[in-house]
Amino acid sequence: MSYVDGYVLAVPKKHLKAYRRMAVLGRKAWMKHGAVDYKECAGDDLAAKWGMPFTRVMKLRPGETAVFAYIVFKSRAHRDRVNAKVMKEMAAMGGPPDMPFDPKRMAYGGFKTIVE
Repeated sequence: MSYVDGYVLAVPKKHLKAYRRMAVLGRKAWMKHGAVDYKECAGDDLAAKWGMPFTRVMKLRPGETAVFAYIVFKSRAHRDRVNAKVMKEMAAMGGPPDMPFDPKRMAYGGFKTIVE
């Protein structure tokens, strides 16, 4: 079974283009170092008719949208190896650029796949 790193973050809509540029660079780095898949998705239909909507869970402010992102790996060990390479590459580049979102409002976790 594969392993997935998942992220959810609030991004000001006015910074979505800048976030996308950063995400494209992230995808290139993770895929270069062996990730199986990489997706970044911007909120489109967040007015849920059932359950708790992302807007409330994330306490989205006016002018913000949710971004849901995930990276797929072969296993947790594979994730750890790939992430170590990506972090080393990012550190060599001088760290992350100015973030087009508030990293303190980002949720992140590693997930064991239970259905494929």
